[in-house]
Amino acid sequence: MTGAVRLEPVDERNLEPLLSVAAAEAEPEDVMPPVDAPAGWSLARRDAFREFHRASLGGLNGPTGTAMYAIVSGGEVVGMVRMTRRDEPGTVETGMWLGRSARGRGLGAAALRQLLHVAAGAGMHTVVANTTPDNAGAISVLRKCGAELREEDGVLHARMSLDSALPIR
Repeated sequence: MTGAVRLEPVDERNLEPLLSVAAAEAEPEDVMPPVDAPAGWSLARRDAFREFHRASLGGLNGPTGTAMYAIVSGGEVVGMVRMTRRDEPGTVETGMWLGRSARGRGLGAAALRQLLHVAAGAGMHTVVANTTPDNAGAISVLRKCGAELREEDGVLHARMSLDSALPIR
């Protein structure tokens, strides 16, 4: 079914499937912070991917203030969406990636809608995101989820208020 997803907190059970889809269908710089490692999906980069995700296993109240969720569609992990506490009370920042084969099927918007509901349930009032003005996929997802968009210094800033009606799941 197009657009049907479920979010699962990233844990040891789904970390390897998440790494597998990342390595097969995404570039390292699109799914994790830069690391000093050989280019591509080297062993060192795979280890860094695992450690990056394990650092956030404590969720919003853990040391990184980040909750990460595997995006599951058709029983398969297809990407990841996260929310990270910001300095402003009640505000989290989100980021997401999907494997190439999952793009363009409505899964990104479905995942973000679910994340907005999770954020509201955690007491958040605002979800923000940043992307580049040429990232058409991200812009489409953000618009479908009711984001207010503004460009400043080559960065597109998105803001979604959770105090108004949330997008339908």
